[in-house]
Amino acid sequence: HMGPTIIYNVPGRTGQDIPPHAIFKLSQSPNLAGVKECVGNKRVEEYTENGVVVWSGNDDECHDSRWDYGATGVISVTSNLVPGLMRRLMFEGKDSALNAKLLPLMDWLFHEPNPIGVNTALAQLGVSRPVFRLPYVPLPLAKRIEFVKIVKEIGREHFVGERDVQGRLHYIEPKTNPIYFEVGLSTIVHVTFEGRSHRSFPVRSS
Repeated sequence: HMGPTIIYNVPGRTGQDIPPHAIFKLSQSPNLAGVKECVGNKRVEEYTENGVVVWSGNDDECHDSRWDYGATGVISVTSNLVPGLMRRLMFEGKDSALNAKLLPLMDWLFHEPNPIGVNTALAQLGVSRPVFRLPYVPLPLAKRIEFVKIVKEIGREHFVGERDVQGRLHYIEPKTNPIYFEVGLSTIVHVTFEGRSHRSFPVRSS
C-alpha cells in the first residue's frame, strides 16, 4: 500500500523515464494524488486528457502547461524567489507578458543543476547564509551580477527577503582558498579542505 503520493518523473535527474502506461496503472489507486511531469507538455496533455492530475516540473514550460495543456499547476524552483508572481502565473489567467518577464530568471536558475542557482540567489538576497557543501559551489561572480540585473528588471519588491540584492558574497572562493567552514547548532565547526573532510571540533562561543 502507498499513502497519498505525487510521483516525480524527472528523467534528466534519474536517467529513467516513468512511461504513461505505468502511471495509468498506478492512477487506479485512490492514493495517487498526481504526477510531477518533466518530459514536456505533450506528456502533460496525455495525462490530463485521461483524468490524471499533473503538475508541470519545468518552470520554463509551466505557463503553457497550465493554460494550454491542462496542468493543475507547477512544482517550482522559481516560486522560492518570486512566490507572488508565480501564483499569478498559475492562478490568475493566461499571461504571456508575465511569463516572458520571468523566463530570463528561470533560465538563469537552471544554468547549473538545481539547487545551485536558487541557493546562490537566496544568499544574494540575504535570505540564507552562503554556505555550500562540496561539490556544490555558488555560481561565479559574472552570473551573480547577471542575477542582480534580473532582479532590478523584474522588481526587487517581488522577491523574497528585505535586503538589497548583492553581487558579491562573503564566501571563500575555491580557486583562491578551498576551505569551507560550516557551523552547526551545536557549535561544531566542520572543516573541508581541497574536497576532503578533515575534522570536526567544538568551538567556544565568545
